[in-house]
Amino acid sequence: MTAAAEFPHPDDEPTASPASAWLTEGELAVVRQQVPVLYVNAVPVRVDDSGDVVEVGLLLRVTPTGAITRALVSGRVNYHERVRDALVRHIEKDLGPMALPQIPASPQPFTVAEYFPTPGITAYHDPRQHAVSLAYVVPVAGDCRPRQDALDLAWLTPEQCCDDDVQLEMTGGQGVLLRQAMAYVGRLS
Repeated sequence: MTAAAEFPHPDDEPTASPASAWLTEGELAVVRQQVPVLYVNAVPVRVDDSGDVVEVGLLLRVTPTGAITRALVSGRVNYHERVRDALVRHIEKDLGPMALPQIPASPQPFTVAEYFPTPGITAYHDPRQHAVSLAYVVPVAGDCRPRQDALDLAWLTPEQCCDDDVQLEMTGGQGVLLRQAMAYVGRLS
């Protein structure tokens, strides 16, 4: 006699609601201690008519310790959210609703960054958690204004953003990620 596998009926499956995508601070703390969390990183760029990257947008932020840093657009992917939707949401959250990100029809990350709470395992470090981030270069065509906790948005040339002084202003390995992005688009010599 063989056992029959029982598959749930589609009507029996729970449906996701936008409210279920948010965890309380306590729930998030528990999750961060037990499983890797999925993130997206976006390097906002301006391109010329031929599609070459001519400017890179870097956010200026204040850390909880009061340090001023430069940062990329980044954030968690919510439960039941497409990666492309997470990219748009985080770009609009940090750069404003008129940033007009140009997400390709088939978004492919230029790299996958693994952030660990223990420094030195990879070039990426996040003391809060183990996170896996899909990293994208995203052209923006609209008017960008820093929002949320960003103090400013600076547009730098690819060469300027890879300068050692700018790299020192970036934390958690985001400077490494930025250099990888510039190599990916052919702008790092």
